[in-house]
Amino acid sequence: MMNKKGLLIVVSAPSGCGKDTVISKVLEKLGNEASLSISMTTRAMRPGEAEGVNYYYVSVDQFKKHIENGDMLEYASYGSNFYGTPIKPVKDMLEQGKTVFLIIEVEGGGNVKKIFPEAKKIFIVPPSMEELENRLRGRGTDSEEAIVKRMEIAKTELERAIEYDYVVENDVLDEAVSDVMSIIRAGQLEIKYMQNKIREVMTNA
Repeated sequence: MMNKKGLLIVVSAPSGCGKDTVISKVLEKLGNEASLSISMTTRAMRPGEAEGVNYYYVSVDQFKKHIENGDMLEYASYGSNFYGTPIKPVKDMLEQGKTVFLIIEVEGGGNVKKIFPEAKKIFIVPPSMEELENRLRGRGTDSEEAIVKRMEIAKTELERAIEYDYVVENDVLDEAVSDVMSIIRAGQLEIKYMQNKIREVMTNA
């Protein structure tokens, strides 16, 4: 059964925690019932990425114009770049009854609740800081300076995990995916999403 009103899921994690991998597996399981909101960024496109798939890539001036026009659900600066979520696609997908995932930075996560207070916020953590550093080094994409910087940012982000509704540890991938699926199912069964079902049962009594 698909809910008439979709469920909004905010996902944040320090760089290297594997949040993209976890959510991609969740999306595979949910199929057409879910969608990933595509964020907008001013950072350069990386090898293997594609416009409108990983991000919408824009200039700083274009990004600021969207802010001025009130087009952004949330936005934040991370390092030297801007990241943000266009609001219209999110609203459209929720109206279609889909579970919508926002994979966003911690700084922007709090802003979503101001517009969508019913959103569920999930913070993904690594099993340890040592493992996080190993994963960052294993990617082979960052300089030593960048890795040190990411580890410093990770500590700051972990301190803000208390602002989230749920914490999921990404140690064993399948277990992390199962935990996220459980959160989604619990959210879908909340009374505010099941009122149509209650009315349907009473009508057929």
